[in-house]
Amino acid sequence: MTPDSAFQAHICFEDFAEELKTEISRADGRVLDHKERLFLSSPLEKKPIWSQCTWQNPEWISIESINNAAIQLKAKNNLWMSYSFQLHRRSELIQQKLLARSPKALAFLGAVPTKTFGAWTLWDEKLVLASAQTSSALPLGLAMFEENKAIPSRAYLKLWELFTLYEKPPAAGSRVLDLGSSPGGWSWVLCDLDCDVVSVDKAPLDEKLLKRSNIKVIKKDAFSLLPQDVGAVDTVFSDIICEPKRLFELAQTWLASGLCQRFVGSIKFKGKTDFAMIDQFLAIPSSHVYHLCANKHELTWVCDAQKT
Repeated sequence: MTPDSAFQAHICFEDFAEELKTEISRADGRVLDHKERLFLSSPLEKKPIWSQCTWQNPEWISIESINNAAIQLKAKNNLWMSYSFQLHRRSELIQQKLLARSPKALAFLGAVPTKTFGAWTLWDEKLVLASAQTSSALPLGLAMFEENKAIPSRAYLKLWELFTLYEKPPAAGSRVLDLGSSPGGWSWVLCDLDCDVVSVDKAPLDEKLLKRSNIKVIKKDAFSLLPQDVGAVDTVFSDIICEPKRLFELAQTWLASGLCQRFVGSIKFKGKTDFAMIDQFLAIPSSHVYHLCANKHELTWVCDAQKT
C-alpha cells in the first residue's frame, strides 16, 4: 500500500512494534501499512513514545537506477540514512553514494548534530519512501555513545542519553539521591557530574565508587526510606526493578514531601506494557516520558516539581 494523502512514517524501537501500534491507535491514528519496524500512519500531533524516529514529511520518489536514486535524494538533503527491510544490497549501494562515512558516536554531554538526517527506504526496486526531515538529528534516531567500560553496569547509558539529548543534568554541587543504586551505574554518572550523591541500597556498590569523596552510602531498602530521613535534595533518581505502580507511589511520596525538586525514574514493565499506568505518570504536572535507545522494556520518566 502506498498512501496518496497526508501520512507519517515511524521506525519503532526494536522489539516494540506492538507498543507503537497501540500508541498510534490510542492517539486516534490509523496504521496504514508497515514493513518490519517501519510503520505508516495517519498524521499524529506528537511523536509517539515508542517511535525511535518519526519521518515528518515522507514522500514517494520514483527512481530509474541506483545513481538516479542518489541524485534525487541529495537534491533534498545532504545527510541521509537508510532503513532497509528488503533489497538490502541495492539499498547499501545507494547509501554508499549518499554517505561516505559512518556517523560518529556521541560523547556524554558533547555536541549533538544540528542538522537533521533524512531517512529513506526502498519500498520496491523503483520506488523510494523518503523524508528530508525527521524527529531526530541522529541517524534514524539511534543514540550511540563512546562507552566507558569502567562504569559498573550499562545502566549508566540511560542517564548519558537523557542528559545529552533531552534534559539538563543536575548542577555541580547539587545534592542528589540515587535509590536502589547497586551496583552503581547511575551513582557513577552523578559523581562524575560533581554532585553530592546519597546512594541507597541494601546491596553493595562497586568498590571503585566507594573511593569517591562525593558519595554517601545508606545501606537500606529504598522503599523504607522516608524523605525526612534524608532531607532536601535537588533530584531523586530511581532505576529500581519494581512494578510501575510501586514507583508511582514512591515518587508521589517524595514529590508531596516538598523535599525534592525533580524525580527521574525508570518505569519498568513485565509482560504487557501498561498504557494506563503511563497515562498516570504523564498526568503529573511537568512530566515527560521517554523511551531511550538504552531502555529495554521500560520508559524513563522525568518530573520537574519546581515547574508545577
